Amino acid sequence: MRILFLGDVVGRAARVAVMEQVPRLRQRLDLDFVVVNGENSAGGFGITPKIAEEFYESGVDCLTTGNHVWDQRELLGSIDRDKRMVRPANFPAGTPGRGATLLQARGGRQVLVVNIMARLFMDALDDPFAAVDKLLADMAMPGVVDAIIVDFHGEASSEKMAMGHHLDGRVTLVVGTHTHIPTADLHILRGGTAYQTDAGMCGDYDSVIGMVKEPAIARFIRKMPTERLTPAEGQPTICGLVLETDETTGLARRVEPLRLGGRLVPAWPTGFAPAESAG
Repeated sequence: MRILFLGDVVGRAARVAVMEQVPRLRQRLDLDFVVVNGENSAGGFGITPKIAEEFYESGVDCLTTGNHVWDQRELLGSIDRDKRMVRPANFPAGTPGRGATLLQARGGRQVLVVNIMARLFMDALDDPFAAVDKLLADMAMPGVVDAIIVDFHGEASSEKMAMGHHLDGRVTLVVGTHTHIPTADLHILRGGTAYQTDAGMCGDYDSVIGMVKEPAIARFIRKMPTERLTPAEGQPTICGLVLETDETTGLARRVEPLRLGGRLVPAWPTGFAPAESAG
C-alpha cells in the first residue's frame, strides 16, 4: 500500500496548491491513501468544515490537526460527525471529536490514523504515550488493520523521537508536525516503523514558519504586541513523505521525502515513480 502524508497546510495559497496537487499525486504515485495535517489551513489558524470538505473532494482521505484545532469555533459543531478528521487523542475525556479513526483505503484495506499532541513546550494535555498505548491495545497490525499512521504534533524533537522508538514495530509511521520545518531524519527504525521528526509545512517558506515576516520579526525584537500574524501567500512548497507498506507485516518497506514548488530544494520519491515534475 502506498501512503502520502503532507505536513501542516498554512493559509489559502498552500491549501489551494495541495488541493490542486493531490489528484495528480494520487495518479502519478499510484497512491492508496492520503493524510494531510490541516490545522493551519484557515488563515493560518484552525480549519473550518467547508475547508475540510474541499480537502476531501480533492482526494484527501483523512485530516489531522493539533493545538490549533479549536481556533475556528464552527468546527465544534461538526467534528463529532466527521469521521475523516482527528484531533489529538490526549485531550481530556469528553472533548468533541476523536483521536483516532479507522478508514478504508483503496482496495478495501483498513488504515488507522492516530493524532497525538506532545507536552514539552505545549499545552499540558494528558500523557501522549499512555494515550497512544490505549488506542493501539486492540488494533493489532497486521490482522485488525493494514497500516497505522501516527501524527505526533509537538515542539521538542526529543519527545518526538522518543515516541518514534516507543512505537517502533507496532505502527507503520510516526511523523511529527507543528514546527513547520522539514527535518532530514526520514528513515525506517530498527523495528520497521518509518519515522520523521517533522514533515514540514505546506506553505510559503519566504516567511517565519508560514507567517508574514515583518510582524513576526517585530515580536522578537520589540517584545510587544504587533498586528495579527497572517499567512505568507507567496508560492508554497508542498512538504511531506511517501511510504510503501509491507503487505505481510503492515510495517514500512520504503519511505522517501516529497517537496514540490516554492523555495525549498525539491525532492521527488524516485523509488516510487519517474522523477519528472508532478505538475
